[in-house]
Amino acid sequence: MGPRRKAREYALQMLFQWDITRDSIDQIAATFFNGQDEEPGVIAFARQLVIQTVEHVEEIDALIQRHAEHWRLDRMATVDRNLLRLASQEFLFDKETPKTVVINEAIEIARRFSTQESPQFINGILDSIKKELES
Repeated sequence: MGPRRKAREYALQMLFQWDITRDSIDQIAATFFNGQDEEPGVIAFARQLVIQTVEHVEEIDALIQRHAEHWRLDRMATVDRNLLRLASQEFLFDKETPKTVVINEAIEIARRFSTQESPQFINGILDSIKKELES
């Protein structure tokens, strides 16, 4: 697993905790990385992803909601909702990573952390968002 995927997985786990507790990102990150022997670049990228996602969560949630037909955000699995937020944040604010790479990473992370149906669900919504952003 590459360092960027590892950072995305860490970011997802921190977003999951934030979504449930609404604790500060600094507090969550300090607890999450306490005692972990991790590369500083991985930690910095994970923190950046989480901070940007939380700072723009209303805009990101509105974007997801437009593409999640028949699904309300609060009815989605917490892992799926936050994985969609994370990927959408990268779509909006990371102009270097190709959107197809972001989608593929999200699908792989969904396979690892969510349900059997999640990769297809994530792929469908992110593909729809990608098409809107590219048009």
